[in-house]
Amino acid sequence: MAEEILEEFGQGIAELTLIPSSGGVYEVKLDGQLIFSKKKEGRHPELAEITKQIKVRL
Repeated sequence: MAEEILEEFGQGIAELTLIPSSGGVYEVKLDGQLIFSKKKEGRHPELAEITKQIKVRL
C-alpha cells in the first residue's frame, strides 16, 4: 500500500514511515492524525479509502 500511496501522491507527501509492530496493529496516520485503525475496524483498509482520506486532507 505504501508504494501505491507514493505513486499517487509522491510530490504531496514529504515523508512516509512504516513502523513494524506486533499484535495485529495496523494504523494509518496523516500528520499525526489517525485515519484508519485495523483494531477499530476489524479489517485491513482498502487502498481507495486511504487515498480518499489523504485527498481530503491535502
